[in-house]
Amino acid sequence: MAQFIISVWHDETYEVDFSTPEAQERVAMVSHFNEELRAAGSWVFAAGLYPSSTAKVVRSSQGVVTTSDGPYATSPEQMGGFWIIEASGIESALEWARRAAVASDGPVEVRQAQG
Repeated sequence: MAQFIISVWHDETYEVDFSTPEAQERVAMVSHFNEELRAAGSWVFAAGLYPSSTAKVVRSSQGVVTTSDGPYATSPEQMGGFWIIEASGIESALEWARRAAVASDGPVEVRQAQG
């Protein structure tokens, strides 16, 4: 089985008020999706991420290592979370991604891990 990352993307200004009924519904949908992944034996790991404004970027150049406030990519879209899954191939991973997009109510990106 190959491993894939399904990453969830949001506008940088995206904020969730988890006390709202809409957010609670979204949490329930993602939890249900997570349970489906586990039941199918495709679950490896998943996590939501703090806002990109909390990121740190570490660079190395000619043996000199520097750290700066992030994010690395200055873009209006930022990764908000991800799943690492196991799937038999890209078509299976895309089917999981379709379900992830519905559960998270937004765009997701699918990429296969090397190795």
